[in-house]
Order: sequence, then C-alpha cells, then structure tokens
Amino acid sequence: MPTLPNELVLLGWSTILLVVYIMTEGQTATRDRGLGWNAGPRDGKAKPLGVLAGRAQRALRNFQETYPAFIALALALAVSGRTGGLGEAGAWTWFAARIVYLPLYLLGVPYLRSLCWTVSVLGLILMLVRLL
Repeated sequence: MPTLPNELVLLGWSTILLVVYIMTEGQTATRDRGLGWNAGPRDGKAKPLGVLAGRAQRALRNFQETYPAFIALALALAVSGRTGGLGEAGAWTWFAARIVYLPLYLLGVPYLRSLCWTVSVLGLILMLVRLL
C-alpha cells in the first residue's frame, strides 16, 4: 500500500479537528440552551448563548472560513504531484495553528489568538506558493 502525502494525511486529521470544533460548539450551546432545545426542532427564538458558547460558535465559524481553502489546496497539491516542501510545511502550519486557536478563543486570549489565525493563513499561503 503506497504511503499518502502528508498533506492528505493532514486533510484526514483536519476532519477530526472539524468535529472537535463542532462538538465544542454544540456542547457549550446545549449547556446554555438545554438538552430539549438541542434535541428539538429549534423553532422560535433561541435563548441567548453565554460567553463560552458564543466564543465556541465564533471559533467554529472562523474555522469554517479557512477550511475550504485548506481542503482545496491539499487536494490540489496531491493531484498535481507537488506535495512536500513548502506545501507540506504550510499544511502542518495551518493544522497546528488551528489546533491552538480553539483553546485560545475559548479562553478569551486576545492578540495571541489573532496571531494564531495569521499563522494559519500563512500556512495556506505556503501551500499556494508550492502549488503555483
């Protein structure tokens, strides 16, 4: 069985990371709004989210903003045969920054969280440079 490029391995792991973001958002929202709200049809006006659930929701939305670019770049690198080098470094950079980003956002750490987001975007840029 041939080994997969690290960009594709990270694509697989990024799916698990997406689930972590989704579960964090869902669990914190359920804590604030109750199990009945989560299990029900969620019709009508929802009870406002608390601070932690609001942060989890915004962190998930932020993840979802860069995730499509990561998927596209990882697949494009693999299909084009341009894996490794800057592309692999960029994929690792994006992935590591996105892992660190979630707890920083949940804890409300300013500046460092923004730096982490910037590092993740730089990872995407490295992937793009390798592709082009």
